[in-house]
Amino acid sequence: MHPAGGGLQRDPPPDDRIIAHNRIKWLSMMASHSAGVAWADSPTQLLGLSTAEVRERVERGDVNTLPPRTGKTVAEIIRTNVFTRINAILGVLLAFVITTGSWINCAFGLLIVVNSAIGIIQELRAKHTLDSLSVIGEEHPSVVRDGQIVELPQDQIVLDDVISLGSGRQIVVDGEVIHSEQLAVNESLLTGEADAVHKQPGSRVLSGSFVAAGSGFYRVTAVGADSYAAQLTAQASKYTLNKSQLQAAIDRILVVITWILVPVAVTSVISQIAHGMATYRTTVLAITGALVPMVPEGLVLITSTAFALGVIRLGKHRCLVQELPAIEGLARVDTVCADKTGTLTEGTMEFSSLIPLSNSDTGKAEAKTENTIENLAPAQEVLAQFVAADPDRNATAEAVFQALPQPTELWKVTARQPFSSATKWAGISCAEHGTWLFGAPDVLSPAHSTASAQAAQLEAQGLRVLLLAYTPRLPQPHEDLGAIGVTPYALVVLAQKVRPDAHAALDYFRSQDVALKVISGDNPTSVAAVTAQLGVTDDAALDARSLDGATPEDFAAALEEHTVFGRVRPDQKQAMVKALQRNGHTVAMTGDGVNDVLALKDADIGVAMGTGSSAARAVAKIVLLDNRFATLPLVVGEGRRVIGNIERVANLFLTKTTYSALLAVLVLIAQLPFPFQPIHVTITGWFTIGLPAFLLSLPPNNARARTGFTRRVLGFAIPSGAIVAISSFLTYLLTCKDGVTPEHTPQSTAALLALIIPSVWVLACVARPWNAWKIALFLTPLLGYGLIFTLPITQQLFMLDSSNLTMMLTGAVIGTVAAVAVECTWHTVGKRLSQRL
Repeated sequence: MHPAGGGLQRDPPPDDRIIAHNRIKWLSMMASHSAGVAWADSPTQLLGLSTAEVRERVERGDVNTLPPRTGKTVAEIIRTNVFTRINAILGVLLAFVITTGSWINCAFGLLIVVNSAIGIIQELRAKHTLDSLSVIGEEHPSVVRDGQIVELPQDQIVLDDVISLGSGRQIVVDGEVIHSEQLAVNESLLTGEADAVHKQPGSRVLSGSFVAAGSGFYRVTAVGADSYAAQLTAQASKYTLNKSQLQAAIDRILVVITWILVPVAVTSVISQIAHGMATYRTTVLAITGALVPMVPEGLVLITSTAFALGVIRLGKHRCLVQELPAIEGLARVDTVCADKTGTLTEGTMEFSSLIPLSNSDTGKAEAKTENTIENLAPAQEVLAQFVAADPDRNATAEAVFQALPQPTELWKVTARQPFSSATKWAGISCAEHGTWLFGAPDVLSPAHSTASAQAAQLEAQGLRVLLLAYTPRLPQPHEDLGAIGVTPYALVVLAQKVRPDAHAALDYFRSQDVALKVISGDNPTSVAAVTAQLGVTDDAALDARSLDGATPEDFAAALEEHTVFGRVRPDQKQAMVKALQRNGHTVAMTGDGVNDVLALKDADIGVAMGTGSSAARAVAKIVLLDNRFATLPLVVGEGRRVIGNIERVANLFLTKTTYSALLAVLVLIAQLPFPFQPIHVTITGWFTIGLPAFLLSLPPNNARARTGFTRRVLGFAIPSGAIVAISSFLTYLLTCKDGVTPEHTPQSTAALLALIIPSVWVLACVARPWNAWKIALFLTPLLGYGLIFTLPITQQLFMLDSSNLTMMLTGAVIGTVAAVAVECTWHTVGKRLSQRL
């Protein structure tokens, strides 16, 4: 590289496998004449297993067999969708109705088949989507076979395999370290302890942990069911709603309904006996007619189907949902914390220039510290040797390595410190060429030095700037660099390319009143310059080092006041997420590096980029496999669609449950037989509740989800259900004043009409805001009911009799009044819900 940063000629980059093989040779060389390199036995063990040895272990069954990626087999999916609480209730009632021989009243039994079939089909589709995406998104460890490093699927690892580890790599099977290059492993996912643990040869490593810094190799000691990896994989992409707030609320409602069913069944039997109509047939049909509409059979189905469709829709955008409740969680997010590098900017960087500093003249410098050689090598040569000596280059080092000519002969490295997000620098000591540091200028150089000032000018342009510096000895990770003496030698400038889709994504979050916090390990000035290109402004981008020692209150206040944060350590990212959560925010964290893992883990929703570190992908609940930040608004929108629409349709089902239970009680108090046959409540449930609810669960919904689902839904469903029940009961009571016939068909038909009219208006209220298809949604059932109530064939089929015009007029008038009462309820109790939907 010319001093001014001009072009240069270099050989084409070598193949990745050649680089990997060179790493083994590099380590062998290091072991022969370097200090501080730890081995369990000897470098020859890095050759790994031979093909014959692998085959032998496969034949013994010592293979890392993994459980299903989605946590469920096909048989489990079928079983969980068929053997449900609701299917059990409906199945028992269906069995009794079949014994009566009234086949038309068995129509509600189709719900068992339809619910199970739809649930199975959608969950199988979701499983297929997750399995396909998991194959792309899962970690492929680097395994040494026959002296070559190859990336293999996890289920091809065998006992005694040798696996290469580097910064950010996930440990997928248990093992024992055989070589350590300052290897530090973060085990917070297993122990909760955030500090990295340094691993020496002989140390045990467990799956579920990840490499925080350094590199090394380990030998596999446990595979398959004997390894923690089996549990990790089973939990990583599990299709479950166990952690869903929404599902928990629905389950609580179902438990209450189950307990209500028993006394209603008993009172229905008492009512039948009291009126001398206690034949087996009439008793069974009366009980079934009372109980079936009380079961919100479609609510559970639509909930599971909506989540499954969410997984499938997001899968089309190459978005892997590793925990199903993450869809729901994103609907509640009000704050997005975004790392800059790899999230707002592209993960790769472009080497721009190398700027030797004044004390290095035209590439050489005279040493100004004690105990050093008199003359130092040119800056370009030092930098090329530095990155070539790194066996585990990060994105920055790789960009420099690819741009500079590769050294023909590597310097003899006697010690090294790998890069760490906590220290912001890396270092090497060379036998004949001194000790060098490479890292953040504001960390390696005093704040008011010429090097820092020049770096700040470049960072203000949105460039990433690093400092190459000379020092008399290699410092320890947290040692005071000022006390050692560091000589700035050259600035290394890299260009950061903003993701083309990031601007639109941030505009979306602003339009949805979602706050953005940019938290980065880079210099605050550089971060602010990049975010300014995206329309994110902060009058004073905050240096997170100023928050050290801050009280929890001051720390939280700084987070609320500022938008852009630089020089944020990994533990500070985690602390920021927790502080925002304590302030009542629902936080999504996006990132791609090992320094983001702790924050990704603790955020309400962790979102990782597909090309990010395997550790970041492992802990994230959502992985954007296409690396497009613009996919995140789609994920948020999908979550809001699912949650908002489920809350919408829950009003329909719980209104039905309310009016069914209340009607049964009112009939008992009035000492009247139950008015409806099972077929009556079946057609009402299908055309007023079931089919419309399914359609209402599909359209977009941009309202942010909030807590209090049960309170809001019951706040409208209970008064509306009471109005519908009173409407139907009052009609039934008035039409029965002259006595009740054994079949009481005219009275039942009038009562059914008085029930249908306000029920349809409940649908009309819940469907707001109206558009053409929603208007058609609640008008079409009215037209359908008109045909059913007037055509002789349908009256006979559905056991109706509309011949008594007085009774029908009574039902129509009372039902219309009830519909007006529902509308008034909507405008009083339902206003909050209207704003929510």
